[in-house]
Amino acid sequence: MLLGKRKTRFDWLTIIFYIALVGIGWINIYSASLNDSTAGFFDMSQVYTKQLLFIFLSFFLILFILAIDAKFYERFASVIFIVSLLSLLGLFVFGKNINGATSWYSFGSFSVQPSEFAKAAAALALSKYVSDIQTNMQEFKHQLRSFLIIALPAVFIIPQPDPGSALIYAALIFPLYREGLHAVYLLLGFFIVALFISTLAFGVLWVTLGILLIVVLLLFMNRKKRPHILKYSAIAIACISFAFSVSYIFNNVFEQRHRDRFNIVLGKEVDTKGIGYNTNQSEIAIGSGGWFGKGWTQGTQTKGNFVPEQHTDYIFSTVGEEWGFAGSVLVVLLFLGLITRILLLAERQKGQFSRIYGYSVASILFFHFFVNIGMVSGLFPTVGIPLPFFSYGGSGLWGFTILVFIFVKLDASNFINK
Repeated sequence: MLLGKRKTRFDWLTIIFYIALVGIGWINIYSASLNDSTAGFFDMSQVYTKQLLFIFLSFFLILFILAIDAKFYERFASVIFIVSLLSLLGLFVFGKNINGATSWYSFGSFSVQPSEFAKAAAALALSKYVSDIQTNMQEFKHQLRSFLIIALPAVFIIPQPDPGSALIYAALIFPLYREGLHAVYLLLGFFIVALFISTLAFGVLWVTLGILLIVVLLLFMNRKKRPHILKYSAIAIACISFAFSVSYIFNNVFEQRHRDRFNIVLGKEVDTKGIGYNTNQSEIAIGSGGWFGKGWTQGTQTKGNFVPEQHTDYIFSTVGEEWGFAGSVLVVLLFLGLITRILLLAERQKGQFSRIYGYSVASILFFHFFVNIGMVSGLFPTVGIPLPFFSYGGSGLWGFTILVFIFVKLDASNFINK
């Protein structure tokens, strides 16, 4: 399976983006975890030293990924996916509970979170299936099977419970849209989310009145044409029925901590000392950074440990406080640069498998980046979605590394000099 003596041309711009994000991420982890009790730079009890070890090991992982023949990833995509699903199922028997979620395998002092690796496995499986059927995703049976590939990992992850990691798989809808999936599915998804949030914010009565008003306007606008009364009525009934089910879903499916976070974001509760403490302190940290920040390791919110576990999901608050608006914009531009580059590379792929996988990588990265920054800024509820290459953790770093460098290898296979 190894490449042998053939020469390949890797996209160095993608690799530079990756190195820059990992490097800046570690700099901020160092600052966020630095405290008065720090024993030394190479003290393995320190978070920043562990992350440095994870980064070092990730380069060996990259070499391994790039040494394997690109055809391996397509040929064994289904096998990789099945192994990934089995690793998620195994958590219910052998998993270790950390911070309220049974999402980890523990090997002494070392833990692995399989859901971080399942993203690449699902992207490979989806790319394999869609490229094999040679269709533009218009047939319902192919749509259903594709949705099943996306949903299976999420179904296994939700009961851990880890709804944040499960939510990420929704990003894989976008590659299907690129391959011909009707836009109605995307619109339906956005509409369901909007209807859910609107019902929570304004109540069933106002949402019902709004739906009825929209239906009346549609009928009025189409009065000269044949009115689709039955169609509009069916849509209205479906929407109103969903609105009435929101309360049940919110109170019986969501956990109390998730309900509290939604209520805080929607302005129904003000709890700056309880469940909303992290978000409130994160907003204070970001806002206090000003234009150019307080300087590396000089953030008062960061040094005072006002944001708990700041080196994980809330790492962007360190960027905002110590590097200010300018540093935050730089990080955002680096992420957008990497995502845009992957999309451009995906469009130039000769094979459909590589193209779909490239779009999957870009979609997953964007979803993580967008939701995490929105969460840290108080725009979205806290759902436990890490910032790629920045948030502390070996599983997260290696999962994103695998995701990106499999595509780097697939892209390089277009330029093999025989």
